[in-house]
Amino acid sequence: MAVEQGRGAGSGNTPKPGGNAPKPASGSPSAKDASRARSRPITGKKPVGKGGNTPRPGGKSQAAPGPRRMSGALFAWGAVGLVIIIIVVLVIVKATSSSNSNAAFTPVTPAAASVVKDVTSIPASVYDKVGTNIPSAATPHPPIVLSNQPALTLGGHTPAMFYYGAEYCPYCAAERWAMTAALSRFGTWSNLDVTASSHTDVDPATNTFSYRSATFTSPYLTFVSVEQYTTTPSSSGYTKLQDPSKEEDTLLSKYSSPTYIPGATAGQIGFPFVDIGNVVLISGGTFSPQMLAGLSHSDIAGNLNDPNNSVTQSIVGTANYISAAICASTKQQPSTVCQSSGVRAAATALKLG
Repeated sequence: MAVEQGRGAGSGNTPKPGGNAPKPASGSPSAKDASRARSRPITGKKPVGKGGNTPRPGGKSQAAPGPRRMSGALFAWGAVGLVIIIIVVLVIVKATSSSNSNAAFTPVTPAAASVVKDVTSIPASVYDKVGTNIPSAATPHPPIVLSNQPALTLGGHTPAMFYYGAEYCPYCAAERWAMTAALSRFGTWSNLDVTASSHTDVDPATNTFSYRSATFTSPYLTFVSVEQYTTTPSSSGYTKLQDPSKEEDTLLSKYSSPTYIPGATAGQIGFPFVDIGNVVLISGGTFSPQMLAGLSHSDIAGNLNDPNNSVTQSIVGTANYISAAICASTKQQPSTVCQSSGVRAAATALKLG
């Protein structure tokens, strides 16, 4: 079972066993189907008038005119028309309700080239100046350092880095900014998408990337990602997107346990879960997504060249931690990254040597 773990602002929801993600704080049930109405033919006896004209002597009696009434046919057609109007209104209400229930999420779309460029070409001077200076307002939670573990191998490739999360998850949303930046120092991204976290979870609609279609190529390490759930609400949570392989399931079962993650609950996996070479684990995110509240993708990416910006410090400081862990997995390659002062500061803070 996976559970979205939060730092600072609070935790997310717990997905139900059986494949569906947590229900958002406010659900989106569709309107019940309206019962089909039936019209009843209306009949009635001709009313008898009271006190007609008095018959003239020797003449024919003349009945007084009775009250005027609507003909049965006209009445029936009116009833049918009313039923039709009611049905049309119910259909419109149902369609509107369904539309509104599906509108509360941000669709996944290709990332703008300018956003990708900004996040993958942060100046080295910014990394060095920030170091590990993540603002206290971001409630930083440094990665967990492992010891005496074999190098992580995935799909026959060593070293490897594994990310397990969900598009709806706000903590994943924050962490992806730092992972995307850090990994770009070791290789090249293709087909990055953008989206936003759940609109009904904590820190709603945090703008971020999605790795659902992305590929990362590097001469130094292999990166594997799983986005298990989408941002699209379903009747029981969020729609399923990707599942970990058997090899990845084994990795999750072992390293997401209380043995390696202090405070973890057996059988639950914190979103996001990141294993960097079996050197460092990230469970539940490194900094609070509150730092990104109200900011567009362009707002966030466009300030990544400013080391004095608190959002930049949160992202770049986390990226330095991730870079230091990758360097410990790649035997300090490439040296231009691994020997930089920002990465060395993170390695020292994590006691990676």
